[in-house]
Amino acid sequence: MSELDDLLKSIPIGDIASKLGVDESTAGAAVAQAVPTLLHGLQAHADADGPAPEDLTKAADAGDGEGVVKGLFGDKTDDVAHAAAGEAPAGVSSDLIKKVMPLLAPMVIAFVTQKLMSGKGGGQQQAGGAGGALGQILGGALGGGGNAGGLGNILGGVLGGGGSGGGAGGALGSVLGGLLGGKK
Repeated sequence: MSELDDLLKSIPIGDIASKLGVDESTAGAAVAQAVPTLLHGLQAHADADGPAPEDLTKAADAGDGEGVVKGLFGDKTDDVAHAAAGEAPAGVSSDLIKKVMPLLAPMVIAFVTQKLMSGKGGGQQQAGGAGGALGQILGGALGGGGNAGGLGNILGGVLGGGGSGGGAGGALGSVLGGLLGGKK
């Protein structure tokens, strides 16, 4: 089982469905699109200058999913949600993706932080800092995600990157690379 599968199984779909006012099937489909989207956002964040990872963690710890999403995608949030919805099954709109991402962001950050703290990618910590470890974790999580490649390519274009091309540097890049489908 991939790390992405582990993350997806840990998400309380029933609770998400209740908060969104949709059935569990629709909520599950939205979650299945939004989680890789958030992970790709973390990957892009590791590759670019944005809020410090600590700022995203603080926002997640405070339950500020909107703050995490804004920190990851900024003014491109609508474009990212539209791209993610384009890959989703019928019934999952960009509006639904925009609603679910802030609910999921603290869970995704907690998952990645837990993986970082457990030492995955820690070997690169000295050479690459926190970026390499995060990259390894994220690369591993998205590695078994099935449809992550197409979504990654689309999101790479929206976020100004090359899709599944180059990876994040340092520890963050290695963790993200592992979650996203390979060591980056």
